Amino acid sequence: MLARPQSGSLESRGGMTASNGSGDHDDRARRFRAAALPHLDDVYTLARYLLRNAADADDAAQECYLRALRHFDTFRGTEIKPWLLAILRNICRGEFARRSRGTLAMDDTMDDAEAAAPLWQEEQASPETEMLRHRDAESIRHLVAELPAPFRETIVLREINDLSYREIADVVGAPVGTVMSRLARARSMLRKAWLAEEGLPT
Repeated sequence: MLARPQSGSLESRGGMTASNGSGDHDDRARRFRAAALPHLDDVYTLARYLLRNAADADDAAQECYLRALRHFDTFRGTEIKPWLLAILRNICRGEFARRSRGTLAMDDTMDDAEAAAPLWQEEQASPETEMLRHRDAESIRHLVAELPAPFRETIVLREINDLSYREIADVVGAPVGTVMSRLARARSMLRKAWLAEEGLPT
């Protein structure tokens, strides 16, 4: 399982979802807090991996919750976490992408061997997978942070945020097949990076 960055004081800022209104506004704010605040760690974690800067991730997570509260009446789904993560992703790609100097370039091409050897959640774990699972959290976080943005966000959404392929597809606005391709590619890239660090042949 990938490492979950520490969110620092972000959790103490749950009050940012409070409303100054009364009646219906207070009720809406209470419903929003009950539904959305349990996913604050997931929102911050994705922001931290996407932006690779704790301060920017903090700002992005707060902006995500402010926007989500503002548009809470438009939410019609059954699971709020993918909706929150989609808002967060748009914020990271927009207002905060320039700060992190993140690239959105991608390469979904891969050969059959790469696609057939995922890093996590495979039916028969490879020796590389077993060794990687025993690496320290900081090393794994570093390897993930070095992935290109599309692959980084996909593997975080899957392995940390625990979203299904369909939910990831909804968050990133891509077909399920593209999500699966990016995930396989991300796992392959992580495996190669780890082997290179260990001085083993790739």
